[in-house]
Amino acid sequence: MTIVLIAVLLYLLATGLLIRGLSAGHNVTPRAWLLPAIGAGLLHAGYHASVALGTPGGPDMHFFAALSLVGLGMALLTTLVGARGRWAALGVVAFPLAAVLLVLYHGHGHEPAKLLGWRLASHAWLALLAYATLSIAALLAMMLWLQERALRLRDFRPWLRALPPMADLEMLLFRTITVGFSLLTLTLVTGVLFVDNLFAQKLVHKTVLSILSWLVFGTLLIGRHRYGWRGSKAVHWTLSAMALLLLAFFGSQFVIELVLQRH
Repeated sequence: MTIVLIAVLLYLLATGLLIRGLSAGHNVTPRAWLLPAIGAGLLHAGYHASVALGTPGGPDMHFFAALSLVGLGMALLTTLVGARGRWAALGVVAFPLAAVLLVLYHGHGHEPAKLLGWRLASHAWLALLAYATLSIAALLAMMLWLQERALRLRDFRPWLRALPPMADLEMLLFRTITVGFSLLTLTLVTGVLFVDNLFAQKLVHKTVLSILSWLVFGTLLIGRHRYGWRGSKAVHWTLSAMALLLLAFFGSQFVIELVLQRH
């Protein structure tokens, strides 16, 4: 419990420092929030490692564990990207979300995990990394939407000046989508190669939704390259694809594990 409490407090401290910097309307210096964010991420990862060592089988990847791991991935990616300056604004959402998901995982408890071979393990870790990366893309899309809305309404508040320029934000959005799309592609390929009998394992709905999300992200990247898609169109396509991806993994896993009580 101690490691969870300290991690949560560090996440909240990093968030508070970021909010103070954004409220002042100036570029946030990494020195204020970076150390708490790094400490929280390390403790978060250490907690999962300690659970894996103390639980029979492989790493716990059940519903709340998977959510917590995605939150950890988002926090680490935000820390890495946000150290550059204004990108740190992502942490206002990513850090509290990681803290909440860690608390939910700890509160739900740990369950013995099935020992996975290296093939299935690599598929699972690729999936979690893809979800975390594309979740960051969704946060970037929401930031872009907030900027466009504020400019359209001529609502120039201090926090708007603390965000990256729209052109830079849009560039990072598509770079993040490209990386996440590549990881999602590898996830689907390893799933086809390494997961046996999708029908027997009731993974058809998850696979179909993941492929639909992959198609939407792919269409967005093609539209950006060939037709220069940007702005609200990019935001809508990004959030739609992410909604499909969330339903693919966490929606189906929620029904199977928490509603139907099957693991």
